[in-house]
Amino acid sequence: MHKFRMLTGALALLFALCPLFAAAQTLPVQVSVSGDVATAVVGNPANPLADVTLSFDEVAGLSAASLGLEAKLVSLNDTALLARLPDLQLNQIDPAFPLLLTIEPPAAGGLRFRTVRVEVHTHALAYGVGSSYRLFKAPLAGAFQDITDEIAPGSVRARGTTGGFSQFLVLTDLRETGAIVADKIAALRTRVATLPTTEQQPFIARINDAESAIAVGDFAAAIAAVDQVSSRALARAGNQLADEWRATRDADNQAGDLVAGAATLKFSIAYLRDFGD
Repeated sequence: MHKFRMLTGALALLFALCPLFAAAQTLPVQVSVSGDVATAVVGNPANPLADVTLSFDEVAGLSAASLGLEAKLVSLNDTALLARLPDLQLNQIDPAFPLLLTIEPPAAGGLRFRTVRVEVHTHALAYGVGSSYRLFKAPLAGAFQDITDEIAPGSVRARGTTGGFSQFLVLTDLRETGAIVADKIAALRTRVATLPTTEQQPFIARINDAESAIAVGDFAAAIAAVDQVSSRALARAGNQLADEWRATRDADNQAGDLVAGAATLKFSIAYLRDFGD
């Protein structure tokens, strides 16, 4: 759970001079696109603060201009931002990496996709087994939610899948894992409740199976049930379920949101299995 934190290069000097970041600081971003993957270098290209990789599924209209990606260092005293975190005491912005990413594709840019896997990679944080770093996402001015589906070394690579945009933070999450799992199950149920009535029951049944399996510590069965949620969403995508996010914000990405919700729930179930609460 506990992590070693490090400051590097010019970033360390910046923090030493201004530890509380009295004002937000916009950072340069260089975006490149190859096929269905967009990569952004945040900060000085010679010594970047972060690399951001966006891997799209069923994408169209992808270009550097169509992403609308911006980055800034946020103030650790930004009360409006802090109020958007799930728990002010247990969810914290690491002072070594107070980076807020905003991805707001312009409506005229033509970007469309089903899901996107977001990776935020930084050497400003140190990876440890059982790391408590998580990738959080929020709508503009909205509440942040954990979308993590993997935390990997190198130094830290925080990854998560989403059916839409717009803002991302890497946070320390010290909440009990059981409570996080319950929250993610509740969020998945809420999304299922927005589906056509004829589509809801099979998803509800699989979520119930996962919840029951977790209650008795059968994590393999729980993960299998969550995988079935994702598999069914993909099988129904484009026919019974809407499956596209559009920059025009006129579509309901039902399948993409279910796939993303299942991915982050699966991560937390596995974390509960491996590390407990």
